[in-house]
Amino acid sequence: MKAEAETILVKDSLNVRIYVSRSGLGLAAGLDAAEAIKGAISRKNEANVMFAAAPSQNETLAALCADPDIDWSKVHAFHMDEYIGLPEDNPAGFRYYLRERILSRFSFASVNLLDGNAADPEVESVRYSKLLEDHPIDVCLCGIGENGHLAFNDPPVADFRDPLKVKIVRLDQTCRTQQVHDGCFKTLEEVPACALTVTIPALVTSGCMICSVPASSKARAVQQTLEGKISEKCPATILRTHTNACLYLDRDSAGLIKAV
Repeated sequence: MKAEAETILVKDSLNVRIYVSRSGLGLAAGLDAAEAIKGAISRKNEANVMFAAAPSQNETLAALCADPDIDWSKVHAFHMDEYIGLPEDNPAGFRYYLRERILSRFSFASVNLLDGNAADPEVESVRYSKLLEDHPIDVCLCGIGENGHLAFNDPPVADFRDPLKVKIVRLDQTCRTQQVHDGCFKTLEEVPACALTVTIPALVTSGCMICSVPASSKARAVQQTLEGKISEKCPATILRTHTNACLYLDRDSAGLIKAV
């Protein structure tokens, strides 16, 4: 049974749902993602789904995986970013996270992962861009970083008019520090400096965006997302222009919103 939102807001085109707890947030987001995926399958007999990989997604993915009615054999899976140079079997890697949480649990139509260990990251960017061109994303499950990033589009490299679908980026200090805060790495020095990321325009062309953002560590970014000017200074503000996006918060992450 889905938790009821404690507060419902709309900011520009963005729907916002605030829940009492992180678990309630995750359950609601996961169930809504499941319905969106099943809807895409019903309409076109397949669904292209992009997943974020971060602790913020744990509860959402758990709820999504618990839905018994999704025909995963009709789902093409994608993800939105990956460190460059991190071994594929490193638990901090996003491929590792998604295999553990969802990809190894079901038989997908296809699993399409960014290769952060490719010999030439530029060639890998082109390869993945072509995959995205051939498989327009129906449902994107995402989060927001402490610096307001979407995927690894940190403020210094985010471009709302980016001509690329996938690019190589250098991670900013706040982003790299967040990976330590999240427990993915023990020290800042262990966090890779560069990554491959799906760009902002490629993300927001998704048919539906399910954005799960729990915890007080994200409160400032959430406030900027909803109350700041729509700009690359807070990349997540672009969500306010999407006509089918929903931001799922808990009391902690919503703690600085003036309307609450």
